[in-house]
Amino acid sequence: MSENPGSFEKAINLIDQYNHEDPNHEVWQGESYPKEFLYSQRMSECLNDFAPNATLPLRIAARAQHIGRWKIPRSEYPDDRKGYLKWRNDLKAMHASITAEILQKSDFSKAFIEEVSDLIQKKNLKKNPDTQTLEDVICLVFLKYYLEDFSRKKDDSKLIEILKKTWRKMSAEGQKAAATLSLPARVNQLINKALA
Repeated sequence: MSENPGSFEKAINLIDQYNHEDPNHEVWQGESYPKEFLYSQRMSECLNDFAPNATLPLRIAARAQHIGRWKIPRSEYPDDRKGYLKWRNDLKAMHASITAEILQKSDFSKAFIEEVSDLIQKKNLKKNPDTQTLEDVICLVFLKYYLEDFSRKKDDSKLIEILKKTWRKMSAEGQKAAATLSLPARVNQLINKALA
């Protein structure tokens, strides 16, 4: 078994097919997309911009970051921090499991599959630079595509707290990339308050 371009393309296609099953849709630039399929495209696009020489495991982990996310709704967990963390951990385990099955079908080695699984589950954050790069890309995608809508559901003080945490998760390179994003005025104001 080898990590070759054919295996990579097969895995990406299978991830995309899986995310096309998302019953939830999001309208973007006048077209409706399965929500997690659109998210996966944004993750890959952002990774290509931020780290054009990204490794194959990182490129797959970025594409599969939210694979099947609709299968475990947030509403099934208590509406508190403990419930939120349990939901997030269960999601990570599911994303890693689904992706591992896809990578097995795509003829990747066991070591490669474990590396992708560790990335998706954010393991070895301090030891593996790819994990930090993935975290940076997740934060950049959130800021660019989801923060504005998210900001309509939370009050400013809560948003500022979330933005402070988001900023702390990013590397210096990630923060620099975030500073170059073209964002709506309200979003920029919130970020400036969070960083003040």
